[in-house]
Amino acid sequence: MNPTVALLLDTMAPGLLVIGAALIVLPWMSPRNERARMAVVAVIIVLMWRYMIWRWLYTLPPMGFSVDWIVGLIFVTVETLAILGTTIGLIGLTRVSNRTPQVQQNLSWLDAQAPLPLVDVFICTYNEDKDILERTIVGATTMDYGRFRVWVLDDGRRAWLKELSAKLGVGYITRPDNEHAKAGNINNALKQVAALPEPPDFISILDADFVPTSQFLRRALSLMKEGDVGIVQTPQHFINPDPLQTNLSITGVWPDEQRYFFDVVLASKDAWGAAFCCGTSSVIRFSELQRLGGFPTDSVTEDYCVTLKMKQAGYRTVYLNERLSLGLAPEGLKEYITQRSRWALGFMQIFRGPLGPLRRGNGLSIIDRISLIEAFLYWFGSYGFRMLGIIVPILYLLLNINAVQADVVTTLAYYMPHFIGSAIATAWMAQSRVMPIMTDVTQLLAASQILQAVAHGLFKPKGQKFKVTAKGGDRSKRFVQWPLLSMFLIYLALTITRVVWAFLLEDGTKLRDSSALCLFWSWYNMVVLTMACLVCIEQPRYRSDERLTAGDDALVQTSAAASPHKVLDVSLGGARLAGTLAADVGSEVTVVLAGLTLPATVVRRGEESFAVRFHDEDEARMDLIKLVYSGRYSAAVEKIEPGRVAAAVFGRVMR
Repeated sequence: MNPTVALLLDTMAPGLLVIGAALIVLPWMSPRNERARMAVVAVIIVLMWRYMIWRWLYTLPPMGFSVDWIVGLIFVTVETLAILGTTIGLIGLTRVSNRTPQVQQNLSWLDAQAPLPLVDVFICTYNEDKDILERTIVGATTMDYGRFRVWVLDDGRRAWLKELSAKLGVGYITRPDNEHAKAGNINNALKQVAALPEPPDFISILDADFVPTSQFLRRALSLMKEGDVGIVQTPQHFINPDPLQTNLSITGVWPDEQRYFFDVVLASKDAWGAAFCCGTSSVIRFSELQRLGGFPTDSVTEDYCVTLKMKQAGYRTVYLNERLSLGLAPEGLKEYITQRSRWALGFMQIFRGPLGPLRRGNGLSIIDRISLIEAFLYWFGSYGFRMLGIIVPILYLLLNINAVQADVVTTLAYYMPHFIGSAIATAWMAQSRVMPIMTDVTQLLAASQILQAVAHGLFKPKGQKFKVTAKGGDRSKRFVQWPLLSMFLIYLALTITRVVWAFLLEDGTKLRDSSALCLFWSWYNMVVLTMACLVCIEQPRYRSDERLTAGDDALVQTSAAASPHKVLDVSLGGARLAGTLAADVGSEVTVVLAGLTLPATVVRRGEESFAVRFHDEDEARMDLIKLVYSGRYSAAVEKIEPGRVAAAVFGRVMR
């Protein structure tokens, strides 16, 4: 055998062994089986720490106060923190909760209550458009629960919203200032409803863009049967694609970035008793919230804070993983980064405050402390490592700073089993809702701003402002996020220069010296940076109303006849139906869908389908909001195929 081929096979053998074992064993194991998850996690943790021990013992530059050693020590320390956070996260994934059977058992208890518990639904708003608020209010008022009031909490003090609230028959609450942002807005409303002749038993929080399904209150409240449950949190599902989906053209093949968290991570935390409030789409016990003095205001993530405060008082937060509301994901990259940076800042403020995991005597359990430490390691370790993974290889090229000393053979023998094993195991447990390269792209996009937020939260936790995630607005034009794109292009250019230098100008000798690990990362970084650059080029969104996948039968009445058709997708603005229609574009038709009679205009005809636009009439729009947000339709990607994701991204690169 050729010596080079033999060396390559020996080098790749550990990684190939991991792939082979996964292909043989995992198809016979269920990701829902706790013992199977524990066994897989145990193997991956061994591979991770085998790699990490090697990094500490054999890849650091000689000890001393040289630049190489200092940079190398910083790099391996941050990488260790990231691996430690990943380890805690993987152990957490060995358990997953499913409270749907509990809900089914408890519904009869809830229905038997006389009277039913009174719920005040708070819709928190600051600067959202009328269209967004209208559908949230309408959805909230049509919930299938017998005893609730809806209140619009307007921190924007808008006269038109007061009129809209009156028109739709809901309460309106405002205040003269915006002190403490969302937490202050909610606390102001709490004081007002507490002073009513009949205060509520529970409150429910909805962000301005989250429309509840008809069953939201009933199913969430059923979990309040146990008296020590203080908060019921439900997941956030989105009707629109996030910036990653839109700008990489993967909307139809890759789920939104939050699906992994809500479908996997939070369900796992619930199994360990560490679920936490995520703000919107939650139900909270009013009496206990009042005893706590309302929502805490010492962190911009007041939702996580209120969970910890409830824990101190002996009340649990539980998680019901059912699609009971639909909202808007951040529509642009800037909004996406603002949201993530706020979360990072809030966690750091908690970490530094009296509810921090290292504070003795604050009443938090070991699990709560571990969960907070994991959050710290995620925001600091994972994002710090992602940035250093870009910068350290570039430093080697520009300044000859050799922070990692390892040859190719040894590097692949230790790194590849860890990398491949972690990717396969996580994808298996998460049912393909996560891929390493997609995770790295999302982290890189916000890494610099998140690390700034981490520093502010740790060293200057007080006085930081709550930054609202903007929703709505004109998205019909292509827009380039130049500050971010410029930074990524510089990183990409320097990385490419580094690889060209190693292969062409030095005849590949750097592949045999102590920089092999950095060179490996350079190849990987070129892919990640290219995708990050593409995300910075915001693609236009021409639809004002996002389409949801449907499967209903509808009757379309033209001037001549009526014909049945299958509805392929539907939105507040229109629908796409299967088949052909004997009517020209521009013709007026009537669509009978799910018991609704909807006037419409034909706007497109094809060989296999046609599209209609619904008329914008008040009564029809109210009915459509109830239908579209009823929970029967979805924008979720049900089956994830890595090959289709790769093809979609490649197609975007080639455009």
